Amino acid sequence: MAEDIRDMLEHVAAGRLAVDEAVLELKRAPFAGSGYAELGYAKPDMHRKLRQGAAEVIYGEGKTAEQIYGIMEAMKQHGQRVILITRLSGEKAKEIRARMGGETANFQYFSEARIGLGGGFPKKDGVGTIVVATGGTSDIPVAEEAAVTAEALGNTVERLYDVGVAGLHRLLGHMDSIMSARVIIAIAGMEGALASVIGGLADCPVIAVPTSIGYGASLGGLSALLSMLNSCASGVSVVNIDNGFGAGYMASMINHLRG
Repeated sequence: MAEDIRDMLEHVAAGRLAVDEAVLELKRAPFAGSGYAELGYAKPDMHRKLRQGAAEVIYGEGKTAEQIYGIMEAMKQHGQRVILITRLSGEKAKEIRARMGGETANFQYFSEARIGLGGGFPKKDGVGTIVVATGGTSDIPVAEEAAVTAEALGNTVERLYDVGVAGLHRLLGHMDSIMSARVIIAIAGMEGALASVIGGLADCPVIAVPTSIGYGASLGGLSALLSMLNSCASGVSVVNIDNGFGAGYMASMINHLRG
């Protein structure tokens, strides 16, 4: 694999192969064991950043702190500088930080988002601003998961919290932010109407996130999910219930598109 890459780079240097063609070949590379790290309990995908533009993200639930730390170390050894861990408990985060020497510069934990970040935030290289808006204060944990994810992927994020339709003037007071955003993430529980309202105001893609916030008939977020899926506003897409990470990741992909 290394010899093949060396040959390819020599062809690029000699002008026999275009840079874009070389990148495409690397994305297609038949990993043959070199595209991932074999840890026994996990196989971290070391080729993903080249292939998809962002490195593999570690899902913290169901993994021990020792396993998460092992995956992080394998990623660092393969040159990954920013490592994102989602759905991470405070207890596991404390143990991981201790294993990393207790330095906050090496590992940060965002308790509201339940996200751990190894290596610190990268430089902001997104095209514009991602706006993260919530219907209510109770939706903020999901919103923070989306916002911190987007920031960890190199985006500028603006937070508009508690701007739900029960007090529509609160949202309309931020029209400049809505009109200038490159992507908007609309997060709401209850009946999930915020996404449709924002979708009717904004000229950019709107990513709707239903949350499990609400009384009995909200059915753990199902009512908000169905409302958002049935939105009459064009340009609204929907991710799964409470999936702030998925929304932040998709918003980052959109914000890194350059026409």
